[in-house]
Parts: sequence; C-alpha cells; structure tokens
Amino acid sequence: MAEELIISNSVSKQEKYESLLPQIKGLIHGEEDQVANLANIASALKFGMGFFWVGFYMVKDEQLVLGPFQGPIACTRINKGKGVCGTAWAESKTLIVPDVDTFPGHIACSSASRSEIVIPIIRNNEVIGVLDVDSDQRNDFDETDQQYLEKVVGLI
Repeated sequence: MAEELIISNSVSKQEKYESLLPQIKGLIHGEEDQVANLANIASALKFGMGFFWVGFYMVKDEQLVLGPFQGPIACTRINKGKGVCGTAWAESKTLIVPDVDTFPGHIACSSASRSEIVIPIIRNNEVIGVLDVDSDQRNDFDETDQQYLEKVVGLI
C-alpha cells in the first residue's frame, strides 16, 4: 500500500473514520515492529482526522512512557492514576474529557489542549499502554470518536 491517506474533508466524522480504518489496517498489515505501527497510526489519525495531538504512552517500569506521537512536544512520563492518561490506565477504561481544565489533576503537557480522549490498550486483561488524543477545542470528542478509536486500538 502506498503511504498516502485518502480522506475527504467534506464528509462527516463517522465517514472519515470509516474511510481511515481500512487505510490504517493496510499501513500496519504485515509489519511486526510495534514502534513503526504506532508511529504510522499516530500520523494517520493526526492528519486523517485533523487532531491537535495524537500519541501513545506505553507502560514501562510502572509508568506510562511517551511513545510515537504527532503534535507539539509532550510529557515524557505519567504515573498511574495521574492525569487523564494515568486515570484511564488505572481504571482500564476509555475517558472522554470535554474540558481538560475541569479534570482533577489534569497534566497540562500543552496549554493549547482543551479536550481529550484516552483509550487504554489492553492485552491479556492488562493495560499495556494508552492512545491519547487531544483537541485545541472544548467538547471535541464524543461516542463516535470512542467507538472508532477503540477499533483502532483493537488493530494494535
């Protein structure tokens, strides 16, 4: 597959995801290197959906450690239960935060971030990492994002 995304900006969010999912599958099909796959997924989501920041944090040494991402520089390590990412890890569930300024203990890696969705990556009933997506707009994530981003995580 060519390393080029084909996404129309004149369609709904759901239609963008539906177009993007098979392209992500094609990007990672047959590639066994996790870093390469996470990097391509982050890029595909950033540019395909127009998100402010997209990246992965992987569990290492009892912390979430920054992995491949697209966007402004980011926090390098996050403790379990801290911020949105650490809370999603601790609770093993997707978190949608409409306004990060109202989330107790939010870690402001970028002052431009306004809303966030974090999806845990679970293997063998254990969180091994999270997909973190930030927007520079409040209330930017909903159940559609959750549904499709959970499908993306399922591809990993």
